[in-house]
Amino acid sequence: MIIDTENRWFAIVNPVAGDRKGLLDWPLISKLLRDSKIPFDFAFTEKKYHAIELAVEAINNGYKKIIVVGGDGTIHEVINGVYIQKNISASRITIAVIAVGTGNDWIRMFGIPRKYTEAIKAIVEGHTFLQDVGLVSYYKSNFPHQRYMANVAGVGFDAYVNKKYNRLKDEGKRGKWLYIWSTLKSVLRYSSTDVKLYIDGKKILGAPVYSAAIGIGKYNGGGMLQNPEAIADDGLFDVTIIRNISRIRVFANVKTLYNGKIYKVPKVSFYRGRKIRIESSPEIAIEIDGEALGYSPFEFEIIEKGINVIVAERFINDLK
Repeated sequence: MIIDTENRWFAIVNPVAGDRKGLLDWPLISKLLRDSKIPFDFAFTEKKYHAIELAVEAINNGYKKIIVVGGDGTIHEVINGVYIQKNISASRITIAVIAVGTGNDWIRMFGIPRKYTEAIKAIVEGHTFLQDVGLVSYYKSNFPHQRYMANVAGVGFDAYVNKKYNRLKDEGKRGKWLYIWSTLKSVLRYSSTDVKLYIDGKKILGAPVYSAAIGIGKYNGGGMLQNPEAIADDGLFDVTIIRNISRIRVFANVKTLYNGKIYKVPKVSFYRGRKIRIESSPEIAIEIDGEALGYSPFEFEIIEKGINVIVAERFINDLK
């Protein structure tokens, strides 16, 4: 039997996402998809980076619509798969997300609820948005690497926290407290690094930097608003720089990471640009969409309106 893949969705399910919610809740999610008359096929990821392979294979088999059942890391892998394949322009692929992850920062930007029935309702309604994508260059084991970015990259302190957080998860630890605990421990240990920041070829900063967030989206770290003014289709990265800051001031201003008032904090700067370069001495780490990847120097290039995504109706209404 020939399957009309062009008009069907392909669901990529991460069974270990959200403390195995991907696996445990898939029977319910798949039933809700069928009840909503959404035609779909699916596959489970079996290892790290498998979602990249599944996305490439699905598109090569004719699918143009992919449902991500997972968290921010699974979205990151699928976006990279979309760009690795060369059969069709990435902007002609549509991505929908049913979030079962821990942080779920990407969906916050687009107003997609965590409730499965509401996320599936968004798929049925079919409101789409062409969001920007970032191409990030970095180093790992002294060799250059590249990744595509759907949301936010964290440099310095953010990457340090992320590395500790992922290490705890790899040890089998679970719970919403995990990221907060990783952050608190990191504040006591992390120190600023001398950084040079270039935006669109111009040197903007040369100073000790505690943390940097380079974003297409607004949210990272499980709901932190480090790029509160980010616009996902303006063709620009938002860059939030936290310069050398004391541990006491970090603790005193934690709430500003969540209430959108981070730019009112002394030693916090905001920039925008299409091309970002960060150099440091010594090297510093980077995490992209919650995935710890490599070390400086880094370069960020914007791909304007690079991927078509399903968004909530209220997000579309807010744009009007």
